[in-house]
This record gives sequence, structure tokens and C-alpha cells, in this order.
Amino acid sequence: MSDQRKTPCPGCRDGAAFDLEVSMAFQPIMDVETGQPFAFEALVRGAQGQGAGWVLDQVTEANRYAFDQQCRVKAIQTAARAGLLDTPGRLSINFLPNAVYSPKACIQLTLATAAACAFPTDRLIFEFTENEQMVDPTHVANIVASYHEMGFGTALDDFGAGHAGLNLLARFQPDIIKLDMELIRDLDSSLARRVIVAGVVRMCVELGITVIAEGIETQGELAALREIGVRYIQGYLFAKPAFEALPVVRLDAAPMRRQA
Repeated sequence: MSDQRKTPCPGCRDGAAFDLEVSMAFQPIMDVETGQPFAFEALVRGAQGQGAGWVLDQVTEANRYAFDQQCRVKAIQTAARAGLLDTPGRLSINFLPNAVYSPKACIQLTLATAAACAFPTDRLIFEFTENEQMVDPTHVANIVASYHEMGFGTALDDFGAGHAGLNLLARFQPDIIKLDMELIRDLDSSLARRVIVAGVVRMCVELGITVIAEGIETQGELAALREIGVRYIQGYLFAKPAFEALPVVRLDAAPMRRQA
């Protein structure tokens, strides 16, 4: 075992505990060509189902490492209990890049939890948001590279709404980008939005990056995305998040193929 894995990082050595118990809700990311879930995103909730905002309001600089670790563990444990492994979907876990001090050291509890739950690590995706201010983009690039090396998927959430946008993709390329819901809201009635989304999709094809559109609420938005060529869709059109369970998916919304 490397010294990097043996030596405690500042987060687990010096950080404060996150005393609030958390749980998870799950929302599917659908493959609309097969009608099957591509993945389920784990969304943090309070132990009694309180919303993400209520939980995140209690995260501080001192306890964010413990919060991040607790969320990873709870996401894997709860997804396994909910039956995710009986589906073809992967598990997408949100994480805080600024809470990762050493990628290989900070991942050890995650690996132990996955092993205890018989959860294959190649079915894990780690998702970080563009909305979080990147203290050190080089460090984030190292996290992405390390996670790739360990066989995890990586996703950049809220693309098009955050601090860096295209500059982040110039520095490093995650496996997935998730288009921010505000960028695709009323996509079917906005030429400007369709042109922008189509340009992002073409760029991602060139870079070998999978595109997921999130926040889809209408058949019109879905049809516009399929016309552009987006295959993976997340939103209320298919299912709302379900607390500690996999939601029932509206299958009538899923099998919509792109027009030739």
C-alpha cells in the first residue's frame, strides 16, 4: 500500500464530524433508446426526508470532509438496499472536490463500503458540480484522473451554469457532462438554446464525452433533445426522486428514438 493511502489526510485527521444523519433519494437517468435506466443519481436528504437545502445549510468548512464521506457511504448502502443492483443502472454520487485532499486516500472508505455491499466499483459515477467554486482546478483534474485510473466514472453537473464552463473542459475531460436544466428549459421553443445545446453535443462527440440532459419536464423538450441527438435524459417527465427507494418510471415517456 502506498504512503498516500497510509497517511491520514487533513480531512480525516483534523476535520469536524458531521453530526447530522443523512439519507438519500434516487432519480433515474434514462437511456431513451432502450427505455432502461442508465444510472440513478443519489440526492442527499435528511434522515426524515428533509430537502437537500436543509441538509446543505449545515455543511461548513470544518465538517465538509465528514459530510462528503457520510454521503458516499449512505448512497452506496441505500442504493444496494433499494435494489439498484437488480437493474442495469449505475449509481451516480455527488461529491465535493474541495473536500478531497488525496484522491486515493479519501476513497478508501468508499471502497470498503462498496465491498461490504457487494457493489461493483465500475458501476459508480462520481459527480461534481460546476457551480462549486474550484479552489484549485489542477487538483480537480488530478481527482478526475485518479478516479479514471481506479475505474470510476466521472461527471460534471450543471454544465453551462457555473463558474468555469468551457475552461474546465479545456483542463480535463470527465466521462459525462450534465447540461444544466436552465439551458434546456423550453428548448423546443427557443432556437438560441437549441443551437447552443447542439454545439455542446458536437463538441462532446469530438471529446468522447457522454451528454446527459437534466430537468426535462415536457415531451416537447424531450423531442428537441432527441432531434439534437441526446440519448440520456433525467427529469420529472420520467420520475421524481424517491426517498430511500427507486422510483417507478413513466415508461411511456422513455422509448422515444431520434428521428432519422
